[in-house]
Amino acid sequence: MEKLFKLKENKTNVRTEIIAGITTFMTMAYIIFVNPDILSNAGMDTGPVMTATIIAAGATTILMGLLTNYPFALASGMGLNAFFAFVVASEYGWQAALGAVFISGIVFAILALTRAIEYIDAAMPATLKRAVAAGIGLFIAYIGLQNGGIIVADPATQLTLGNLTEPGPALTLIGVLIIAVLMARKVRGAILIGILLTTVVSFFMGIQELPAGIGDIFGMPASLAPIAFKLDLKAALSIPPFVIFSFLFVDVFDTAGTLLGTGARAGFLDEKGRLPRVNRAMLADAIGTIGGSLMGTSTVTTYVESTAGVSEGGRTGLTSIVTGLLFFLALFLAPLAGLIPSEATAPALIIVGVLMIGAVTKIDFEDFTEALPAFLTIIFMPLAYSIADGIAFGFIAYPVVKLVAGRGKEVHWLVYLLAVVALVHFFLT
Repeated sequence: MEKLFKLKENKTNVRTEIIAGITTFMTMAYIIFVNPDILSNAGMDTGPVMTATIIAAGATTILMGLLTNYPFALASGMGLNAFFAFVVASEYGWQAALGAVFISGIVFAILALTRAIEYIDAAMPATLKRAVAAGIGLFIAYIGLQNGGIIVADPATQLTLGNLTEPGPALTLIGVLIIAVLMARKVRGAILIGILLTTVVSFFMGIQELPAGIGDIFGMPASLAPIAFKLDLKAALSIPPFVIFSFLFVDVFDTAGTLLGTGARAGFLDEKGRLPRVNRAMLADAIGTIGGSLMGTSTVTTYVESTAGVSEGGRTGLTSIVTGLLFFLALFLAPLAGLIPSEATAPALIIVGVLMIGAVTKIDFEDFTEALPAFLTIIFMPLAYSIADGIAFGFIAYPVVKLVAGRGKEVHWLVYLLAVVALVHFFLT
């Protein structure tokens, strides 16, 4: 154990690492129930998706621990799963969407292996990275509000407030309140606990039936057969390249931001602010995305919730291995997923949106050449119902406003190239 994880060198011990691993699992285990609910909108069976979500998260998190000896955990990414289900799969089918995720994972792996990812990271404007995170937050929250019946379609105004006295919207609001209280009280696993408590409330509101016995909570996991290796690469190649780029962009920079942020919290960064073995961490993430797409789930990415385990003292890959093993144990909670109504997962989407929108605070809105591209990126994601379109608007606006302001030299040539690709995305696809 000591030889593998270097516990003494990292000033930790087995007990601390186990507690940290449990803490990380509790804070991110909500994805076990939320991801199948979201991907069901793409026509995928929730049971198999839950199995794929758990296996992908468990295996990739353990891989991260062994490959890097860092306490990072991974699972299907929030935001990208919504983009997968509501945008890409709705137009091209979930098999093609899985193919797109697979291709993005292959490209990610190549970038990590060649270290080209460090060059690309340096070229991308920080403003656009932050705007993408904030825009995805709005997009997720918007979907949560829709799924909970709080926002509904209206022929006159397109959108309007739903009837909050109906059981569904009322339960969603109760769920938001429960999670908000738990978050405010800094309870570990607030989102997961909130989902489960909201489900209990749904029994009393008549929205969901009470479990008949222990078999409705624990049981064998659903087979992966309906979705495993069903990706359609040929159909994926018909998807506009900028859509696949969007999968890649969000995965790469969300992972990079999480690794650096969590690494800084744990004291892993060197004197130049770089994370040692970052390419190994990126490779583990890419392998997770590739493997996840083969099993039948959306893009796998490194979770910022890893910070929870770091805060509990986790400093090595043992933390990740504990988290990964707990995911595998969760396979036997498969029947429980069938008891959780969408109104219980909708609050989780709204709360995650709240957490992600915080990225806007680091955008310089006093500088109009930064503010406009950021605003367009953020606003078009929920309104156009597409992460890809939001990213495209941002990449077009950024070099244009910099040029007209006489500050074109501030923009890397790669951003100009992506602006051209974004224009092609809008007008030739």
